[in-house]
Amino acid sequence: MQNQRLLYHAVAFLVVVIWGSTFVFTKLLLLGGLSPAQIFVLRFFIAYILLLVFCLWRGIRWMADSWKDELLMLGLGISGGSLYFLAENRAMTYTTTTNTSLIVCLCPLFASVLIGLFYKSQRLNRTQAVGTLMAAAGVVVVVMNGHFVLHLSPVGDGLAFVACLCWAVYSLLMIPANARYDTIFVTRKIFFYGLLSMVPYFVLYPGTNIHLLISQPPLLWNLLFLGCVASMLCFLTWNWVMNKLGAVTVTNYVYFNPVTTILFAWLILSEPITVYFILGTMLILVGMYLSNKHRNK
Repeated sequence: MQNQRLLYHAVAFLVVVIWGSTFVFTKLLLLGGLSPAQIFVLRFFIAYILLLVFCLWRGIRWMADSWKDELLMLGLGISGGSLYFLAENRAMTYTTTTNTSLIVCLCPLFASVLIGLFYKSQRLNRTQAVGTLMAAAGVVVVVMNGHFVLHLSPVGDGLAFVACLCWAVYSLLMIPANARYDTIFVTRKIFFYGLLSMVPYFVLYPGTNIHLLISQPPLLWNLLFLGCVASMLCFLTWNWVMNKLGAVTVTNYVYFNPVTTILFAWLILSEPITVYFILGTMLILVGMYLSNKHRNK
């Protein structure tokens, strides 16, 4: 049992590592001429088609047991898909990347509070609360990187908070979804409703710029990584491990997002590692240990 839990934690960490790397591939696609909304739709479309083919082959159900459960899937597609990505990407057009990253990566705090309001069994005790706050402080140190100055932007920061709350709601809704349905079915529904809820956006802002992918093969490979690995495989494994470890425990791994992002920036873009990164990472590691210490028993 202990070895299984270690495996689940390792999987959660691996997913966050992959998600931390996506900024490089997304940035290349943005520089290639695609918009954030186009990138989101194309990567979710690839993931959905792959899962759809698998579900057709395995004969996995199409609809939920009730219209209420179908609305639950819609909520997951919006909170973990379209609204989250639109809010996060739009936030960076109004405020700094630092502000957006800092606010969004604090979503485990909001998720812990929100989930605790609905599920007494997942409420944090004192040690876990201290660990969560310590990990959050580590995120602040890593993201700010010694420059403790925030350039406030009501619109941009507000959108970043919307994205943060969206992921907290997504984590909350995954609890009943995982309890009633198979992970593959839930994940396929998330992709479907994430895409469906983007239709109004593309009515206002049409165009996908697919011709750019055809004329620039490296962009296509970047998109395939985002669709096949960062979307399909990572969402599947994230939802699966959330079912095994619990929503609060798994969501806490989001604290590692800025750490893995900076590591990839160091490896690929040769950006320097600072003492603030090391200090913040240590705070996150200790905080994660404390927040999971009693939950694992």
